[in-house]
Amino acid sequence: MKSTNLFRLFFAVTMLALLFAGTQTLLAQDSGVVTVQSKSSFDNTVESLRKMVAQNEMMVLAEIDHGKILSMTGLKLNGIALFVGNSVVGKQLFTANKAVGVAVPIRVNVYEEDDGKTYVNYVKPSSQLAPFANDQIKMVAQMLDEKLQALTSMLAK
Repeated sequence: MKSTNLFRLFFAVTMLALLFAGTQTLLAQDSGVVTVQSKSSFDNTVESLRKMVAQNEMMVLAEIDHGKILSMTGLKLNGIALFVGNSVVGKQLFTANKAVGVAVPIRVNVYEEDDGKTYVNYVKPSSQLAPFANDQIKMVAQMLDEKLQALTSMLAK
């Protein structure tokens, strides 16, 4: 009797572990994170990205210098997040649902790995905005996906 209960417990724990592991894999696959390797140095990538954003009728609305902030902990890195947006596009999104502020402006991250290679990554706007389940938001998000893909592909090797 005890071995039967022990087996049931082991089976239940094993099934939960497998279910949890499968969920983690699924979440990673559906995360919408896009990462591209830049053909340039960190500084040149950030400068090029700023110029391309401006040339594409967008603006850098804010930035976080990860390197500067984390240097207080003794960590040395090149890393910056640029918050990119466009007021006309923002108006469309906020008109459809004022809660979109949790997902926009779009955050574009630039960082340098220890081997000196620079990467640019972001979460696809369509993934960020999907929870709002609104056709207008979905259309704008798809347009933003295409715009970010075009910008980052110009930076990539």
